[in-house]
Amino acid sequence: MFNKKILLIFLFAFLIRLIALNQSLWLDEAITASVVKNFSFFQIISKFSPTDFHPPLYYLFMKLWTNLFGYSEIALRMPSVIFSLLTGYVIYRISKLLVPRSLGEVGWSAIFFLFNPLIIYYSQEARMYMMATFFLTAALYFFIRLCHTEFISGSRNRFGMTKIKSLVLLNLFFTLAFFTFYGSALLIGTVILYFFIKKDYKIFILNTLYFILISLLISPLLYQQLINSKIALNQVGNWVAVLGKANIKNLLLIPIKFSIGRISFYPKWLYWGIAGGWTGFIIYQILKSKNLVYLLAYLLIFPLFLGFLVSFFTPMLQYFRFLYLIPIMSLLLGFSLSGRPAYNRGGYALVGGFLIFSLAYLLLPQFHREDWKGLVVNLPKDQPVYMITASSEPVLYYSKNSIRVNELTLLRPQGYGGQASLPKQITVIPFSAGVYGLDYKKLLSKAGYKLKKEVSFREVTYEQWEVFYTP
Repeated sequence: MFNKKILLIFLFAFLIRLIALNQSLWLDEAITASVVKNFSFFQIISKFSPTDFHPPLYYLFMKLWTNLFGYSEIALRMPSVIFSLLTGYVIYRISKLLVPRSLGEVGWSAIFFLFNPLIIYYSQEARMYMMATFFLTAALYFFIRLCHTEFISGSRNRFGMTKIKSLVLLNLFFTLAFFTFYGSALLIGTVILYFFIKKDYKIFILNTLYFILISLLISPLLYQQLINSKIALNQVGNWVAVLGKANIKNLLLIPIKFSIGRISFYPKWLYWGIAGGWTGFIIYQILKSKNLVYLLAYLLIFPLFLGFLVSFFTPMLQYFRFLYLIPIMSLLLGFSLSGRPAYNRGGYALVGGFLIFSLAYLLLPQFHREDWKGLVVNLPKDQPVYMITASSEPVLYYSKNSIRVNELTLLRPQGYGGQASLPKQITVIPFSAGVYGLDYKKLLSKAGYKLKKEVSFREVTYEQWEVFYTP
Protein backbone atom coordinates (compact mmCIF):
# COMPACT_ATOMS: atom_id res chain seq x y z
CA MET A 1 0.00 0.00 0.00
CA PHE A 2 2.76 2.46 0.96
CA ASN A 3 6.39 2.22 -0.07
CA LYS A 4 9.14 3.31 2.29
CA LYS A 5 9.65 6.66 0.59
CA ILE A 6 5.99 7.60 0.96
CA LEU A 7 5.98 6.50 4.60
CA LEU A 8 8.99 8.73 5.28
CA ILE A 9 7.29 11.64 3.53
CA PHE A 10 4.17 11.27 5.69
CA LEU A 11 6.28 10.94 8.82
CA PHE A 12 8.13 14.14 7.93
CA ALA A 13 4.81 15.85 7.16
CA PHE A 14 3.57 14.87 10.63
CA LEU A 15 6.74 16.01 12.40
CA ILE A 16 6.82 19.36 10.63
CA ARG A 17 3.27 20.01 11.82
CA LEU A 18 4.41 19.67 15.43
CA ILE A 19 6.64 22.74 15.11
CA ALA A 20 5.03 25.66 17.01
CA LEU A 21 1.84 23.63 17.46
CA ASN A 22 1.51 25.12 20.96
CA GLN A 23 1.57 28.72 19.76
CA SER A 24 -1.17 30.96 21.16
CA LEU A 25 -4.75 30.29 20.20
CA TRP A 26 -6.37 33.11 18.29
CA LEU A 27 -9.95 34.32 18.75
CA ASP A 28 -11.85 31.70 16.73
CA GLU A 29 -9.82 28.84 18.18
CA ALA A 30 -10.53 30.11 21.69
CA ILE A 31 -14.23 30.12 20.78
CA THR A 32 -13.89 26.46 19.79
CA ALA A 33 -12.30 25.70 23.17
CA SER A 34 -15.01 27.60 25.04
CA VAL A 35 -17.87 25.92 23.19
CA VAL A 36 -16.68 22.34 23.68
CA LYS A 37 -15.80 23.01 27.32
CA ASN A 38 -18.93 24.84 28.43
CA PHE A 39 -21.72 23.24 26.37
CA SER A 40 -23.04 19.69 26.40
CA PHE A 41 -23.56 17.79 23.14
CA PHE A 42 -27.24 18.76 23.12
CA GLN A 43 -26.53 22.39 24.04
CA ILE A 44 -24.06 22.72 21.17
CA ILE A 45 -26.97 22.12 18.82
CA SER A 46 -29.76 23.83 20.76
CA LYS A 47 -28.01 26.83 22.34
CA PHE A 48 -24.71 27.59 20.65
CA SER A 49 -25.23 26.68 16.99
CA PRO A 50 -28.19 29.05 16.42
CA THR A 51 -25.90 31.95 17.38
CA ASP A 52 -23.01 30.69 15.23
CA PHE A 53 -22.49 30.68 11.46
CA HIS A 54 -21.34 27.08 11.03
CA PRO A 55 -22.98 23.64 11.23
CA PRO A 56 -22.50 21.75 14.50
CA LEU A 57 -20.67 18.57 13.39
CA TYR A 58 -17.14 19.89 13.98
CA TYR A 59 -18.02 21.12 17.49
CA LEU A 60 -19.68 17.80 18.31
CA PHE A 61 -16.58 15.94 17.19
CA MET A 62 -14.34 18.29 19.19
CA LYS A 63 -16.54 17.84 22.26
CA LEU A 64 -15.86 14.11 22.09
CA TRP A 65 -12.15 14.66 21.35
CA THR A 66 -11.53 17.10 24.20
CA ASN A 67 -13.39 14.88 26.65
CA LEU A 68 -10.65 12.36 25.92
CA PHE A 69 -7.57 14.54 25.40
CA GLY A 70 -8.20 17.85 27.17
CA TYR A 71 -8.16 21.51 26.12
CA SER A 72 -4.51 22.41 25.60
CA GLU A 73 -3.43 24.11 22.37
CA ILE A 74 -1.90 20.87 21.12
CA ALA A 75 -4.95 18.77 22.01
CA LEU A 76 -7.30 21.24 20.32
CA ARG A 77 -5.22 21.37 17.13
CA MET A 78 -4.29 17.71 16.78
CA PRO A 79 -7.52 16.74 14.94
CA SER A 80 -6.65 19.21 12.18
CA VAL A 81 -3.16 17.71 11.98
CA ILE A 82 -4.67 14.24 11.60
CA PHE A 83 -7.29 15.33 9.05
CA SER A 84 -4.60 17.01 6.93
CA LEU A 85 -2.54 13.80 6.86
CA LEU A 86 -5.62 11.73 6.03
CA THR A 87 -6.40 14.12 3.19
CA GLY A 88 -2.86 13.67 1.90
CA TYR A 89 -3.42 9.90 1.92
CA VAL A 90 -6.66 10.23 -0.08
CA ILE A 91 -4.86 12.43 -2.62
CA TYR A 92 -2.17 9.77 -2.85
CA ARG A 93 -4.88 7.19 -3.60
CA ILE A 94 -6.43 9.43 -6.24
CA SER A 95 -3.07 10.00 -7.91
CA LYS A 96 -2.49 6.23 -7.95
CA LEU A 97 -5.73 5.92 -9.91
CA LEU A 98 -5.29 8.70 -12.40
CA VAL A 99 -1.61 9.20 -13.22
CA PRO A 100 1.06 6.90 -14.65
CA ARG A 101 2.28 4.26 -12.23
CA SER A 102 5.77 5.69 -11.81
CA LEU A 103 4.39 9.08 -10.81
CA GLY A 104 1.62 7.58 -8.69
CA GLU A 105 4.13 5.56 -6.71
CA VAL A 106 6.12 8.67 -5.93
CA GLY A 107 2.93 10.48 -4.93
CA TRP A 108 3.82 13.98 -6.11
CA SER A 109 0.27 15.27 -5.71
CA ALA A 110 0.17 14.15 -2.07
CA ILE A 111 3.57 15.77 -1.47
CA PHE A 112 2.41 19.05 -2.97
CA PHE A 113 -0.60 19.00 -0.66
CA LEU A 114 1.19 17.92 2.52
CA PHE A 115 3.78 20.71 2.29
CA ASN A 116 1.57 23.43 0.87
CA PRO A 117 2.14 26.42 3.21
CA LEU A 118 -1.55 27.30 3.56
CA ILE A 119 -2.41 23.68 4.34
CA ILE A 120 0.32 23.49 6.99
CA TYR A 121 -1.03 26.70 8.56
CA TYR A 122 -4.61 25.41 8.76
CA SER A 123 -3.52 21.92 9.81
CA GLN A 124 -2.45 23.72 13.00
CA GLU A 125 -5.78 25.47 13.56
CA ALA A 126 -8.57 24.31 15.85
CA ARG A 127 -11.30 25.07 13.34
CA MET A 128 -13.44 23.03 10.96
CA TYR A 129 -11.71 23.78 7.65
CA MET A 130 -9.31 20.83 7.58
CA MET A 131 -12.03 18.41 8.64
CA ALA A 132 -14.24 19.65 5.78
CA THR A 133 -11.30 19.42 3.37
CA PHE A 134 -10.82 15.75 4.27
CA PHE A 135 -14.51 14.92 3.76
CA LEU A 136 -14.65 16.72 0.41
CA THR A 137 -11.43 15.09 -0.81
CA ALA A 138 -12.79 11.67 0.17
CA ALA A 139 -15.95 12.53 -1.79
CA LEU A 140 -13.74 13.50 -4.75
CA TYR A 141 -12.13 10.05 -4.61
CA PHE A 142 -15.50 8.31 -4.92
CA PHE A 143 -16.62 10.80 -7.56
CA ILE A 144 -13.65 9.75 -9.68
CA ARG A 145 -14.33 6.06 -9.00
CA LEU A 146 -17.93 6.64 -10.03
CA CYS A 147 -17.44 8.64 -13.20
CA HIS A 148 -13.97 8.15 -14.58
CA THR A 149 -13.11 4.47 -14.54
CA GLU A 150 -11.95 4.85 -18.12
CA PHE A 151 -8.86 6.55 -16.73
CA ILE A 152 -8.22 3.74 -14.25
CA SER A 153 -6.14 0.81 -15.39
CA GLY A 154 -8.04 -2.46 -15.17
CA SER A 155 -11.72 -3.16 -14.79
CA ARG A 156 -14.15 -1.88 -12.20
CA ASN A 157 -14.47 -5.33 -10.74
CA ARG A 158 -10.75 -5.35 -10.01
CA PHE A 159 -11.39 -2.68 -7.37
CA GLY A 160 -14.58 -4.28 -6.07
CA MET A 161 -16.47 -0.99 -6.36
CA THR A 162 -19.95 -0.91 -7.84
CA LYS A 163 -21.48 2.26 -9.14
CA ILE A 164 -24.11 2.23 -6.40
CA LYS A 165 -21.51 1.88 -3.65
CA SER A 166 -19.47 4.75 -5.06
CA LEU A 167 -22.58 6.90 -5.27
CA VAL A 168 -23.57 6.13 -1.68
CA LEU A 169 -20.09 6.91 -0.35
CA LEU A 170 -19.88 10.07 -2.46
CA ASN A 171 -23.07 11.39 -0.88
CA LEU A 172 -22.08 10.21 2.59
CA PHE A 173 -18.90 12.29 2.54
CA PHE A 174 -20.70 15.23 0.96
CA THR A 175 -23.20 15.08 3.85
CA LEU A 176 -20.44 15.02 6.45
CA ALA A 177 -18.73 17.95 4.70
CA PHE A 178 -21.93 20.02 4.53
CA PHE A 179 -22.71 19.38 8.20
CA THR A 180 -19.16 20.51 8.99
CA PHE A 181 -18.90 23.61 6.76
CA TYR A 182 -21.67 25.25 4.74
CA GLY A 183 -19.16 26.43 2.13
CA SER A 184 -18.89 22.79 1.03
CA ALA A 185 -22.13 23.37 -0.89
CA LEU A 186 -20.15 25.15 -3.61
CA LEU A 187 -18.16 22.04 -4.50
CA ILE A 188 -21.21 19.80 -3.98
CA GLY A 189 -23.19 21.95 -6.40
CA THR A 190 -20.30 21.88 -8.88
CA VAL A 191 -20.23 18.07 -8.85
CA ILE A 192 -24.01 17.77 -9.19
CA LEU A 193 -23.96 20.17 -12.15
CA TYR A 194 -21.25 18.04 -13.76
CA PHE A 195 -23.64 15.08 -13.94
CA PHE A 196 -26.15 17.32 -15.73
CA ILE A 197 -23.53 18.55 -18.19
CA LYS A 198 -22.51 14.94 -18.93
CA LYS A 199 -26.20 14.08 -19.43
CA ASP A 200 -26.15 11.52 -16.65
CA TYR A 201 -29.61 12.64 -15.63
CA LYS A 202 -30.37 9.72 -13.33
CA ILE A 203 -27.40 10.44 -11.05
CA PHE A 204 -28.05 14.18 -11.39
CA ILE A 205 -31.63 13.77 -10.13
CA LEU A 206 -30.63 11.37 -7.33
CA ASN A 207 -27.89 13.68 -6.07
CA THR A 208 -30.08 16.76 -6.34
CA LEU A 209 -32.93 15.16 -4.40
CA TYR A 210 -30.51 13.86 -1.77
CA PHE A 211 -28.87 17.27 -1.29
CA ILE A 212 -32.30 18.88 -0.99
CA LEU A 213 -33.17 16.31 1.69
CA ILE A 214 -30.10 16.93 3.82
CA SER A 215 -30.60 20.68 3.38
CA LEU A 216 -34.14 20.32 4.70
CA LEU A 217 -32.85 18.37 7.70
CA ILE A 218 -30.62 21.24 8.77
CA SER A 219 -32.85 24.04 7.45
CA PRO A 220 -34.40 25.07 10.83
CA LEU A 221 -30.93 25.69 12.24
CA LEU A 222 -29.69 27.31 9.04
CA TYR A 223 -32.70 29.62 8.92
CA GLN A 224 -32.04 30.85 12.46
CA GLN A 225 -28.36 31.32 11.65
CA LEU A 226 -29.21 33.38 8.56
CA ILE A 227 -31.46 35.65 10.62
CA ASN A 228 -28.72 36.11 13.23
CA SER A 229 -26.10 36.75 10.55
CA LYS A 230 -28.21 39.54 9.04
CA ILE A 231 -28.59 41.08 12.49
CA ALA A 232 -24.82 40.85 13.02
CA LEU A 233 -24.10 42.45 9.64
CA ASN A 234 -26.37 45.36 10.55
CA GLN A 235 -25.00 45.79 14.08
CA VAL A 236 -21.30 45.24 13.42
CA GLY A 237 -20.20 48.05 11.14
CA ASN A 238 -17.22 46.51 9.34
CA TRP A 239 -18.15 42.82 9.57
CA VAL A 240 -18.77 42.63 5.81
CA ALA A 241 -15.11 43.37 5.10
CA VAL A 242 -14.02 40.61 7.49
CA LEU A 243 -16.29 38.03 5.86
CA GLY A 244 -15.02 38.78 2.37
CA LYS A 245 -16.87 41.02 -0.08
CA ALA A 246 -17.12 40.16 -3.75
CA ASN A 247 -14.26 42.16 -5.23
CA ILE A 248 -11.22 41.55 -7.41
CA LYS A 249 -8.76 41.91 -4.52
CA ASN A 250 -10.31 39.09 -2.50
CA LEU A 251 -10.55 36.95 -5.63
CA LEU A 252 -6.88 37.45 -6.52
CA LEU A 253 -5.79 36.71 -2.95
CA ILE A 254 -7.08 33.15 -3.28
CA PRO A 255 -4.42 31.85 -5.74
CA ILE A 256 -1.73 33.88 -3.98
CA LYS A 257 -2.51 32.45 -0.54
CA PHE A 258 -2.91 28.98 -2.06
CA SER A 259 0.70 29.35 -3.22
CA ILE A 260 2.55 31.11 -0.38
CA GLY A 261 0.32 30.65 2.67
CA ARG A 262 -0.40 33.21 5.38
CA ILE A 263 2.97 34.96 5.55
CA SER A 264 3.20 38.66 4.73
CA PHE A 265 6.10 41.07 5.02
CA TYR A 266 7.46 44.51 4.16
CA PRO A 267 8.33 46.20 1.88
CA LYS A 268 5.13 45.40 0.07
CA TRP A 269 6.68 45.69 -3.37
CA LEU A 270 9.01 42.84 -2.46
CA TYR A 271 6.16 40.78 -1.01
CA TRP A 272 3.98 41.23 -4.08
CA GLY A 273 6.94 40.55 -6.36
CA ILE A 274 7.78 37.25 -4.64
CA ALA A 275 4.13 36.24 -4.15
CA GLY A 276 3.19 37.12 -7.72
CA GLY A 277 6.22 35.39 -9.22
CA TRP A 278 5.70 32.17 -7.25
CA THR A 279 1.95 32.14 -7.94
CA GLY A 280 2.67 32.65 -11.63
CA PHE A 281 5.02 29.65 -11.57
CA ILE A 282 2.32 27.52 -9.89
CA ILE A 283 -0.24 28.53 -12.53
CA TYR A 284 2.27 27.81 -15.31
CA GLN A 285 2.81 24.30 -13.91
CA ILE A 286 -0.94 23.69 -13.67
CA LEU A 287 -1.43 24.72 -17.30
CA LYS A 288 1.07 22.02 -18.30
CA SER A 289 -1.25 19.31 -16.95
CA LYS A 290 -2.39 16.75 -19.47
CA ASN A 291 -4.68 14.08 -18.03
CA LEU A 292 -8.17 15.09 -16.90
CA VAL A 293 -7.14 18.73 -16.93
CA TYR A 294 -10.55 19.96 -18.06
CA LEU A 295 -12.45 18.08 -15.37
CA LEU A 296 -10.15 19.14 -12.54
CA ALA A 297 -9.89 22.70 -13.85
CA TYR A 298 -13.69 22.80 -13.78
CA LEU A 299 -13.74 21.47 -10.20
CA LEU A 300 -11.11 24.05 -9.21
CA ILE A 301 -12.53 27.13 -10.92
CA PHE A 302 -16.31 26.74 -10.84
CA PRO A 303 -16.65 26.75 -7.00
CA LEU A 304 -14.67 30.00 -6.98
CA PHE A 305 -17.05 31.43 -9.57
CA LEU A 306 -20.05 30.38 -7.49
CA GLY A 307 -18.44 31.80 -4.34
CA PHE A 308 -17.85 35.11 -6.10
CA LEU A 309 -21.52 35.30 -7.12
CA VAL A 310 -22.80 34.29 -3.67
CA SER A 311 -20.60 36.94 -2.04
CA PHE A 312 -22.64 39.69 -3.68
CA PHE A 313 -25.49 38.58 -1.39
CA THR A 314 -23.74 36.90 1.54
CA PRO A 315 -20.05 37.88 1.86
CA MET A 316 -17.79 34.80 2.04
CA LEU A 317 -14.95 35.45 -0.42
CA GLN A 318 -12.05 34.67 1.92
CA TYR A 319 -9.33 32.30 0.75
CA PHE A 320 -9.50 29.99 3.77
CA ARG A 321 -13.13 29.18 2.95
CA PHE A 322 -11.90 27.52 -0.26
CA LEU A 323 -9.19 25.45 1.38
CA TYR A 324 -10.83 22.28 0.04
CA LEU A 325 -9.74 23.27 -3.50
CA ILE A 326 -6.03 22.87 -2.70
CA PRO A 327 -6.24 19.04 -3.08
CA ILE A 328 -7.52 19.60 -6.63
CA MET A 329 -4.71 22.10 -7.28
CA SER A 330 -2.23 19.54 -5.95
CA LEU A 331 -3.57 16.89 -8.31
CA LEU A 332 -3.18 19.25 -11.25
CA LEU A 333 0.39 19.98 -10.21
CA GLY A 334 1.01 16.23 -10.05
CA PHE A 335 -0.38 15.80 -13.54
CA SER A 336 2.03 18.47 -14.80
CA LEU A 337 4.82 15.95 -14.16
CA SER A 338 3.07 13.17 -16.06
CA GLY A 339 5.22 11.30 -18.55
CA ARG A 340 8.48 12.54 -17.07
CA PRO A 341 10.97 10.91 -14.73
CA ALA A 342 9.50 10.76 -11.24
CA TYR A 343 12.29 12.82 -9.71
CA ASN A 344 12.58 15.90 -11.88
CA ARG A 345 13.43 19.52 -11.53
CA GLY A 346 9.84 20.74 -11.72
CA GLY A 347 8.74 18.56 -8.83
CA TYR A 348 11.71 19.50 -6.70
CA ALA A 349 11.21 23.20 -7.44
CA LEU A 350 7.56 23.05 -6.39
CA VAL A 351 8.23 21.13 -3.18
CA GLY A 352 11.24 23.29 -2.36
CA GLY A 353 9.23 26.48 -2.75
CA PHE A 354 6.38 25.18 -0.63
CA LEU A 355 8.82 24.11 2.09
CA ILE A 356 10.53 27.51 2.13
CA PHE A 357 7.23 29.34 2.70
CA SER A 358 6.04 26.70 5.19
CA LEU A 359 9.22 26.85 7.26
CA ALA A 360 9.12 30.65 7.19
CA TYR A 361 5.74 30.45 8.90
CA LEU A 362 6.71 27.67 11.30
CA LEU A 363 10.10 28.99 12.41
CA LEU A 364 9.55 32.77 12.44
CA PRO A 365 7.24 33.82 15.31
CA GLN A 366 6.22 37.05 13.56
CA PHE A 367 4.12 34.92 11.21
CA HIS A 368 2.33 33.05 14.00
CA ARG A 369 -1.17 33.75 15.30
CA GLU A 370 -2.25 36.51 17.67
CA ASP A 371 -0.23 36.28 20.89
CA TRP A 372 -3.07 36.26 23.39
CA LYS A 373 -1.03 34.01 25.65
CA GLY A 374 1.67 36.67 26.06
CA LEU A 375 -0.86 39.45 26.44
CA VAL A 376 -2.84 37.76 29.23
CA VAL A 377 0.30 36.83 31.18
CA ASN A 378 1.41 40.47 31.14
CA LEU A 379 -1.92 42.16 31.90
CA PRO A 380 -1.82 44.46 34.96
CA LYS A 381 -3.31 42.58 37.89
CA ASP A 382 -4.73 45.56 39.79
CA GLN A 383 -6.84 47.19 37.07
CA PRO A 384 -10.25 46.31 35.60
CA VAL A 385 -10.11 45.06 32.00
CA TYR A 386 -12.37 46.51 29.32
CA MET A 387 -12.85 45.19 25.80
CA ILE A 388 -15.63 44.10 23.46
CA THR A 389 -16.77 41.03 25.35
CA ALA A 390 -17.81 39.20 22.16
CA SER A 391 -14.07 38.93 21.44
CA SER A 392 -12.96 38.05 24.97
CA GLU A 393 -12.70 34.25 24.67
CA PRO A 394 -8.86 34.21 24.36
CA VAL A 395 -8.56 36.25 27.58
CA LEU A 396 -10.89 33.89 29.40
CA TYR A 397 -9.07 30.83 28.03
CA TYR A 398 -5.58 31.93 29.08
CA SER A 399 -6.68 33.42 32.40
CA LYS A 400 -8.78 30.31 33.11
CA ASN A 401 -11.72 32.66 33.72
CA SER A 402 -9.86 34.43 36.54
CA ILE A 403 -10.06 37.81 34.77
CA ARG A 404 -13.39 39.58 34.66
CA VAL A 405 -13.85 41.29 31.29
CA ASN A 406 -16.03 44.42 31.27
CA GLU A 407 -17.93 45.53 28.17
CA LEU A 408 -16.07 48.43 26.58
CA THR A 409 -19.12 49.79 24.75
CA LEU A 410 -20.93 50.30 28.11
CA LEU A 411 -18.25 52.58 29.54
CA ARG A 412 -19.93 55.98 29.92
CA PRO A 413 -18.98 59.37 31.41
CA GLN A 414 -20.24 60.19 34.89
CA GLY A 415 -23.38 62.25 34.88
CA TYR A 416 -24.56 60.92 31.50
CA GLY A 417 -26.34 57.81 32.65
CA GLY A 418 -23.06 55.99 33.08
CA GLN A 419 -21.26 54.51 36.05
CA ALA A 420 -21.63 56.41 39.32
CA SER A 421 -17.92 56.06 39.93
CA LEU A 422 -15.32 55.15 37.34
CA PRO A 423 -12.00 53.52 38.36
CA LYS A 424 -8.99 55.81 38.22
CA GLN A 425 -7.03 53.36 36.04
CA ILE A 426 -8.29 50.78 33.57
CA THR A 427 -6.78 48.38 31.07
CA VAL A 428 -8.30 48.40 27.60
CA ILE A 429 -7.85 45.69 24.96
CA PRO A 430 -8.99 47.41 21.76
CA PHE A 431 -9.06 44.21 19.68
CA SER A 432 -12.04 44.15 17.23
CA ALA A 433 -13.10 47.71 18.11
CA GLY A 434 -12.52 48.67 14.47
CA VAL A 435 -14.66 45.78 13.24
CA TYR A 436 -17.50 46.93 15.49
CA GLY A 437 -17.07 50.51 14.31
CA LEU A 438 -16.35 51.70 17.86
CA ASP A 439 -14.28 54.86 18.33
CA TYR A 440 -13.14 53.72 21.76
CA LYS A 441 -10.57 56.51 22.17
CA LYS A 442 -13.27 59.13 21.77
CA LEU A 443 -15.45 57.18 24.19
CA LEU A 444 -12.68 57.03 26.80
CA SER A 445 -11.83 60.70 26.39
CA LYS A 446 -15.45 61.64 27.04
CA ALA A 447 -15.34 59.46 30.14
CA GLY A 448 -12.38 61.50 31.38
CA TYR A 449 -9.52 59.12 30.57
CA LYS A 450 -6.12 59.74 29.01
CA LEU A 451 -3.87 57.13 27.42
CA LYS A 452 -0.92 56.41 29.70
CA LYS A 453 0.76 53.34 28.23
CA GLU A 454 0.46 50.97 25.30
CA VAL A 455 1.95 47.45 25.25
CA SER A 456 1.95 45.45 22.01
CA PHE A 457 2.24 41.75 21.35
CA ARG A 458 1.87 39.95 18.06
CA GLU A 459 -1.31 41.42 16.47
CA VAL A 460 -2.84 42.27 19.87
CA THR A 461 -2.36 45.20 22.23
CA TYR A 462 -3.44 46.36 25.63
CA GLU A 463 -3.58 49.99 26.74
CA GLN A 464 -3.57 51.57 30.19
CA TRP A 465 -5.80 54.59 30.65
CA GLU A 466 -6.18 56.82 33.71
CA VAL A 467 -8.58 59.55 34.73
CA PHE A 468 -7.24 63.04 34.23
CA TYR A 469 -10.49 64.97 34.74
CA THR A 470 -14.07 64.39 35.89
CA PRO A 471 -16.54 65.06 33.08
